[in-house]
Amino acid sequence: MHIKSYNGFSLIELLFTLIIAAILLAVGAPSFSNVIKDNRLTSQINSLVSALGMARSEALKRSQPVSVCKSSNGTTCNANWTASNQGWAVFVDTDQSGSINAGEEILRVNGTLESGTTLRFSNNFLTFDSQGSSPGLSGTFVLCDDRGASSAKAIIVLASGLVRLAIDTNGDDTVEDLNGNNITCP
Repeated sequence: MHIKSYNGFSLIELLFTLIIAAILLAVGAPSFSNVIKDNRLTSQINSLVSALGMARSEALKRSQPVSVCKSSNGTTCNANWTASNQGWAVFVDTDQSGSINAGEEILRVNGTLESGTTLRFSNNFLTFDSQGSSPGLSGTFVLCDDRGASSAKAIIVLASGLVRLAIDTNGDDTVEDLNGNNITCP
């Protein structure tokens, strides 16, 4: 008598494999969600660094003041940086008012931020003068999501016009602002 041999998996082996896969997925999914959120914040902060660098470069090249302001539509500036999900505009600010007026050229617009993301700045606008500095307007841009200050990103702008990413200098997992204080999120 010949015994027939079957190749493949038994039902018990398949169920066991599915259970292990489900456990691994349940453990890994929250971590993957944080990776996605980290990448979104990094992408948005890099866009802002790029816009600030471009504004400073244009101010030097044109020998005219160039400003960056928070904008929901790319044609007007908002009064402050506290409203969530709004982008920004970079423009030649000939009258140094910090707002987009008739005849002032808009150089770059960044649309709305990712949902649940807020961007704050210590001033209503930032202007680079014809020398590339931002006298009297130095401060810290803070980009937050729903995870709070421990996951937030920040950019420090010095009066000299230097733009740099904020870092955690005291090892408490929260970056510091221009004055060395931990940033906060709304």
